[in-house]
Amino acid sequence: MEQLAQQQFTKQFINGEWKDGSSTKSITSYNPYNGEELVTIQAANQQDLDDAYEAAARAQKVWEATPLVEKQQRFEQLVAVLQSKRELIIDWLINEAGGTKLKATSEFNSALRIVKESASFLTRLTGQILPSYVPNKENRVYRTAKGVIGVIGPWNFPFLLSMRSIAPAIATGNGVVIKPASDTPVTSGLLFGEIFEEAGFPAGLVNVIVGRGSEIGDAFVQHPIPSLISFTGSTEVGRRIGELAGYHLKDVALELGGNNVMVVLKDANIERAARAAAFGKFMHQGQICMALNRIIVEKDVHDEFVEAFTAIVSKLKVGDPHDDATFIGPLINREQVDRILVDVEASIQQGAHVQLQGTVNGCVLTPTILTNVKNDMPIASNEIFGPVACIIQADDEAQAIAIANDSPYGLTGSIFTENLHHGVELAKQIKSGMVHINDQSVNDEAHVPFGGEKDSGVGRFNGEWAIDKFTTVKWIGVQNGYREYPL
Repeated sequence: MEQLAQQQFTKQFINGEWKDGSSTKSITSYNPYNGEELVTIQAANQQDLDDAYEAAARAQKVWEATPLVEKQQRFEQLVAVLQSKRELIIDWLINEAGGTKLKATSEFNSALRIVKESASFLTRLTGQILPSYVPNKENRVYRTAKGVIGVIGPWNFPFLLSMRSIAPAIATGNGVVIKPASDTPVTSGLLFGEIFEEAGFPAGLVNVIVGRGSEIGDAFVQHPIPSLISFTGSTEVGRRIGELAGYHLKDVALELGGNNVMVVLKDANIERAARAAAFGKFMHQGQICMALNRIIVEKDVHDEFVEAFTAIVSKLKVGDPHDDATFIGPLINREQVDRILVDVEASIQQGAHVQLQGTVNGCVLTPTILTNVKNDMPIASNEIFGPVACIIQADDEAQAIAIANDSPYGLTGSIFTENLHHGVELAKQIKSGMVHINDQSVNDEAHVPFGGEKDSGVGRFNGEWAIDKFTTVKWIGVQNGYREYPL
């Protein structure tokens, strides 16, 4: 890892070349568990950004016209390169993003599935021939690439959530410029430069620009070349991107914040619900857009659930993410810890009860469980993005659904019940893009639509929905013979 840090991962990747950034500023990546400096990168400026987008535009024209068999060979090689770098990628995810070995391995496997699903897009870019009301006319609908896609990567699942846009964009014929998260410049950006370069994709098709948001953030979106900006991150930043893109009439794919619920009904299997809730809440320290934010339990089984849940959570191993047994590692930085503690304390002052008290050691926050939580308390109304669970008691299922919907967010959710059909009917009432019956909320499958409602974002990722997002359609009318006009 040290050898790599001294080579390309300290540079920008533009037009197939590793080069120093042109900014006077720099970006440093740290290991959130021990504070070790991993890489320092000379940041990119506006000129670097221009070069990257121009390179992508040139390469995209060549790539879209590349024969299908060659594109398939490149994706086959991409899979082989990923598999050969499996341990390297997992190691970087642990060191830079603070993910446990379980999380990092799961993230790599999911990213690999995204690539394999995207490879199938090469033969799924179909058009249509439609009839016409005009005699002797044929309506042809062609599907083509949008051109160049700007991808802004996140820091929480940096490799997977960046790949979720990059691989489909490339498979549908686009060029890509990636702006990685400043906390994870390698795993949400620079790794992709190395991977796509080694897999033999055309120089300039994939570019990585590591720069400060204050210097190139707005320009990345406003630049005239990209036709779509894909962003995964906070709703606040997503709004800004949406505003800028809208003014310039660019399309967006925005996967934003969540305030996800698990509704536990009185007929639920409580032990199963408690185990699922522990996973869905504390996987990757709760730093997942899909993580459970609120656990809403019918009063008839509330105490039983709290007891079972607390027993499971209190045994979760916390500490070094390199340890195979660790389930909860560090938060990405100390600012996140301090932010969460403020919401916890404010909620306690408003009447929340501490069922399990967490402790802090650097960026590591051990699990906290709060009961007697009301939906308007900070710990319930804000996206936690950390290892704090809040449990809300509901009088009945109607109140539980009302509480679930009392949020500006609508990403994903969960319902536990032994009556599956009834669970589905209730799931239809929850205003979110995804709901899982008798499972927790953290689910993402490469062929299934992923996305939210309300303040949780715009658009859908994965499968045929990704094909729709990263392509455009054109109507070409073909007149067989000449048409007579009433002139």
